[in-house]
Amino acid sequence: MSYADKVFISNCKDILENGVWDTDREVRPRWLDGTPAHTVKKFCIVNRYDLTKEFPMITVRKTAFKSCVDELLWIWQKKSNNVHDLNSHIWDSWADESGSIGKAYGYQLGIKHKYKEGEFDQVDRVLFDLKNNPTSRRILTNIYNFQDLNEMHLYPCAYSMTFNVSGDTLNGILNQRSNDMVVANNWNVVQYSVLLIMMAQVSGLKAGELVHVIADAHIYDRHIPVLEKMLENPQYPAPKLIVNPDVKDFYDFTVDDFVLEGYESTPLKDRLEVAV
Repeated sequence: MSYADKVFISNCKDILENGVWDTDREVRPRWLDGTPAHTVKKFCIVNRYDLTKEFPMITVRKTAFKSCVDELLWIWQKKSNNVHDLNSHIWDSWADESGSIGKAYGYQLGIKHKYKEGEFDQVDRVLFDLKNNPTSRRILTNIYNFQDLNEMHLYPCAYSMTFNVSGDTLNGILNQRSNDMVVANNWNVVQYSVLLIMMAQVSGLKAGELVHVIADAHIYDRHIPVLEKMLENPQYPAPKLIVNPDVKDFYDFTVDDFVLEGYESTPLKDRLEVAV
């Protein structure tokens, strides 16, 4: 099995067996038919993925790799908040008639701030520091901007990324306030592993460890039957990620610069409705 399978299965079984249900409380999320979307959860799950050993992709269900990377580039490279710039429909439920998701995600990363070294947005500040101040303990992004929350159609789930250089190795911590384990857990792990690899390559560093901190790791009630079948699926070795070594500028990466070799997985046959 892949290491990501091991972590995912362990997390989900722990939540199902030892988690806390919110069925006795009012909840915000709803299913498309208007029914409250209840969850069982565990507080503060922390997972560590060593990218020098294997790429953390689960195989018990297929993760749509190209769509993962496309959304990552939409947020971090295009710094967009409009679904018309995205090649999938995963954000459509939160978009208005113009395609905007409000002042969320990519919008926040693209806001420029003044520093003594010049004016940067959050992504460019990270890129600058990785090359010029690699010993800094201040290399991070944060898109949970309280000032703009009322203008976001969805509050950021994965809201902060901390980068830390040790010798010639770049490590990162992804902080996530909320994670829909069945729909989005491995999706987020794959995305931020790719981001760490991208940042390392253009900064002359090696990608090391991704630490994923989840404050509220939950499983929705209607996902449990699908998850139970998923946990019985075959498990395969992790695929190998091949990245175009010729890309030296973060903004030159395209989806086609990332290729998975040897990815075996079980297709997701059951529909997973997303609570909104």
